[in-house]
Amino acid sequence: MPFKRYDIYLADLNPTKGAEISKVRPVIIVSPDQMNAALKTVVICPLTTQLHPRWRTRLQIRCAGRRAEIVVDQIRAISQPRLVRKLDALSEHDAAELRRLISEMYGDG
Repeated sequence: MPFKRYDIYLADLNPTKGAEISKVRPVIIVSPDQMNAALKTVVICPLTTQLHPRWRTRLQIRCAGRRAEIVVDQIRAISQPRLVRKLDALSEHDAAELRRLISEMYGDG
């Protein structure tokens, strides 16, 4: 199954340790399509419905009709079998905002 960048999947993030975000929840694939096809892992950002509008490490979106935040501060690689099923995909606007936030947080700038 080809996993596409900016698709939203339900993923099983358990088991976790410490303060890692856990449970079965939506995640956004942020790794490039070529990487997703070549590796058995994908890089994801989890979503949460606990909104923190003032946190600069989060991006508010709508997913499957619900308000949610992309938790960019919990970006991580997971094994592809953790992805249960596709739920949605980011809009072009939200994908551009996510790229901007990732670059701001993890870039050299």
